[in-house]
Amino acid sequence: MKCRSCREPAVIELRRHNAGFCAPCFLTYCRNQVVRAVEEHKMIARGERVLVAVSGGKDSLALWDLLLDLGYQADGLYIGLGIGGYSEPSGEYTRSFAEARGVTLVEVDLPGDFGYDIRSGAAADHRVPCSACGLSKRHIFDRAAVEGGYDVVATGHNLDDEAAVLFGNLLHWDVAYLARQRPVLPERDGFPRKVKPLVRLAEREMAAYCVLRGIDYQVEECPMSAGNRHLGYKDALNAVEERSPGTKAAFYHGFLEHGANLGAEIGEREREGLRPCSNCGAPTVGEICAFCKLVRRAGGNPNRRIPVSAGPVSAGPVSAGPVSAGPVSTGPVPAGPVPAGPVSAGPVSAGPVSAGPVSAGPVSAGPVSAGPVPAGPVSAGPVPADAALADAALATPAPGAKETAK
Repeated sequence: MKCRSCREPAVIELRRHNAGFCAPCFLTYCRNQVVRAVEEHKMIARGERVLVAVSGGKDSLALWDLLLDLGYQADGLYIGLGIGGYSEPSGEYTRSFAEARGVTLVEVDLPGDFGYDIRSGAAADHRVPCSACGLSKRHIFDRAAVEGGYDVVATGHNLDDEAAVLFGNLLHWDVAYLARQRPVLPERDGFPRKVKPLVRLAEREMAAYCVLRGIDYQVEECPMSAGNRHLGYKDALNAVEERSPGTKAAFYHGFLEHGANLGAEIGEREREGLRPCSNCGAPTVGEICAFCKLVRRAGGNPNRRIPVSAGPVSAGPVSAGPVSAGPVSTGPVPAGPVPAGPVSAGPVSAGPVSAGPVSAGPVSAGPVSAGPVPAGPVSAGPVPADAALADAALATPAPGAKETAK
């Protein structure tokens, strides 16, 4: 297969676009998709301070890398969840990324700063672990952005994540959640603006991006994510996508075009009922917000200040402006089935998704070489470029890397 743009040998095949790309053109394609999402949905303006929610996983680190490369002032926020054998390496990958690029990383440790971890918080508040994790992350993201003077919080939710959440919400006709199923949630009532710049990029594409950029990331699945129902939603959509490439993109972006106002009236009523938490001041519908209740029940202290500082920060050694679009096509996804080529990449299993930035989990793949991916073709034999590169990305992303979440 040849690269659609430059006709050099392709290293990855994107079946939903019926196209292959060489390494440089694929990286340009990823940057262009982020630029298009940011501009189309008015996510981030030049000069605004961005706080990227990073977990040590492929999506969040790729997002941080892309925003820096596009010239945005982007700092990272990492939350240590206190999950033994999992949180420690996740933090190491995040710190290594920040140190290598000379950028600012804000760290919050739930056990050290607030006196509880996800397991104890979930048990004390009678929640499943993913619920306690999502609640904790969303509160700390909001609070860190407000206290640190950031204009926007960016999360690494990709196309697969958003399609799976949409699928689940539509199956249950959860109109209140559908009202918030957008790539941008405007700032309001004490909440910062939240954006999802990766909604035009699939999970396999983000894994391949990390391989080609040499980004090491956490590859282990969160041990508390087993049984999350969004795993099933992702599997179902993967099966449909395998038979009809482009289905996920058509499903999600079609909703944004035709159904994004669904539940708007309910969302407006929810906003009218908000008031400051009597303990921490965060917007809530009750006297005390859910985060403060959880932390108190777990025996922690919800009033600890997050170590952020307001004011301008340096974006580090990044490019001065956006990358040129080049000849890569970013047009709409074909409506019908796309020829799959000689071998299909197969469905991918991913981790859980929630409305907040959560762990995306691992993707299974066959054994591959752990060495770096060359700029040229992935395989000299007849194996399709997409299978070779994407499977390598998802199984062994880079030397010494391990995988997790956004």
